[in-house]
Amino acid sequence: MKFNKKIIIAVVLCVSMMGLVGCGSSNGGNSATQKQEEKEKTPDQVGGVSLENPINVDKEAGTVTVLAQVNGKYFTVPTRHASVFMDGSNGAKSVLTAYGTHEEFYNALVEIGAEPGNNMTPDNASTTKVEGTPIDLKVTWNGADKEYDVNEVINDSNGNKIAFKFGGNHDRSIEKHTGCLTCLDSCPVGIISNSTYAYGAVESTKEVEFTGNQDVLPEDGTYVVTVYSIAK
Repeated sequence: MKFNKKIIIAVVLCVSMMGLVGCGSSNGGNSATQKQEEKEKTPDQVGGVSLENPINVDKEAGTVTVLAQVNGKYFTVPTRHASVFMDGSNGAKSVLTAYGTHEEFYNALVEIGAEPGNNMTPDNASTTKVEGTPIDLKVTWNGADKEYDVNEVINDSNGNKIAFKFGGNHDRSIEKHTGCLTCLDSCPVGIISNSTYAYGAVESTKEVEFTGNQDVLPEDGTYVVTVYSIAK
């Protein structure tokens, strides 16, 4: 009987130890699964948007988030476009190629309470600066240290600050289909544009050049998010 008791005790201890090891293995498995899921996250999944859902409106936070992709060409070549919808006629001409459409973007800004200025026309463009609700733009990406202000990611050759306003231009933007979300001089077609300069400051009078800041932005082709909000 003593021998049998020893066997029973040994079996109980063995089962207990297996249970402990099993728990440890389970935890390790969960951790491994989590890491695997992170690895499987596609590069276009950034800041709550993706190629499947490229634009998000957060009314509570007062933000419009649009998926975009860095176009490294404009690290060295000047452009008057900060962000343009990829399928617009100007889709390949911006520092950041957007995946949300110009119409969706317009509607999203209205949804967070922005009011369009609608003060620009093709006739007055060269002598008029855009009006409308002031808009902040920040840019970030997976692995970024923070959300960067537009003035940190786009260089103005004169050192002036970019000051976006919600120009509006809904009907004209649909008609022209340039895809322009965010222009770097005042624009009668772009949804928002830079009130620091009148239309033509980049391409006509050549008083300023804008380029992407390659010391801050990630490499060409990287997915980023552009986060717009009403300036405070």
